[in-house]
Amino acid sequence: MNYNKLGKTDIKVSELGFGAWSIALDWWGKKIEEDEAKRMLKKAYDVGINFFETGDMYGKGKSEKLIGEVFKDMREEIVISTKYGYDFSKVEQIGHSELPQKFDEDFTRKALRGSLERLQTNYLDMYGLHNPKLNHIRDDSIFNVLDSFIQDNSIRTYQVALGPAIGWTQEGIEAMDRKNISAVQTVYNILEQTPGNELFKKAEEKDVGILVRVPEASGILTGKVNADTKIDENDHRSVRKREWIKASLEKVEQLRPIADRNGLTITELSMKFIMTKKGFASVFPTVVSEEEIINYVDMTKGEYIPASDMKEIDDLYNTWPAYELKATTQAS
Repeated sequence: MNYNKLGKTDIKVSELGFGAWSIALDWWGKKIEEDEAKRMLKKAYDVGINFFETGDMYGKGKSEKLIGEVFKDMREEIVISTKYGYDFSKVEQIGHSELPQKFDEDFTRKALRGSLERLQTNYLDMYGLHNPKLNHIRDDSIFNVLDSFIQDNSIRTYQVALGPAIGWTQEGIEAMDRKNISAVQTVYNILEQTPGNELFKKAEEKDVGILVRVPEASGILTGKVNADTKIDENDHRSVRKREWIKASLEKVEQLRPIADRNGLTITELSMKFIMTKKGFASVFPTVVSEEEIINYVDMTKGEYIPASDMKEIDDLYNTWPAYELKATTQAS
């Protein structure tokens, strides 16, 4: 396993991280029982993963509790990142509808206390804003509170996790101008490089680490989703339309010669493509079993993608039709 410096901090994170939302929500076609979730966390650590990324809203704290229980006696051996911003206390999590957001000082302090308690720790390596809008990025008061957490050693640094879809370019660009932002998290994969390419460029200039989620393009790049796949409406991938799946599968075939030339599967090519990017810190593939964790760790071994092939991928991407990005209204 390779370990990268997390932005402008001295924190070293495994280039393959554990995105812990899947162990608390059945949004990926599988409900993971607690015993299995704990085995997955332990297996991840055993094979070299030291970076565990979660959020307080995942299962209303369930994901954090599982991490806290598994690693309560190993705090200095792992890097813990969690996020806040959703008030889930009096609402039911149904499907993927967005919950009420809060980032005011009182809510922020309460959210941090709750996360620390569930994670059984007195500090976080990284705290994050969960799907902030542009007005939140421009609100100094939010970052003043986060800075105070750094000063009192409650957190070591903080991130902005962009969402809830690809896009939101301006949020990421402006967030990186904040002095203590060490990471920006976004959806990014070999098929969906916008706005990630722009974010990577700014991240390299500002010494900010890019954290990548959905590297498998919702299963297209792993072969789990094909033209005949029927996705349940409760599955997070149900937002993917049939037309998108068909077009994506055609793009995969255009990439296949590059994968074959390097002796890689499409999944391996897509993962190594991300890891080769300058500004990259860690990637969180969606995993629902110990076997998948092992398979992804194996992909971190060996060479990265040669510069000539990276350029060919870029050139190919630039021939594909542009797609519409979501953005907050303030960005217009």
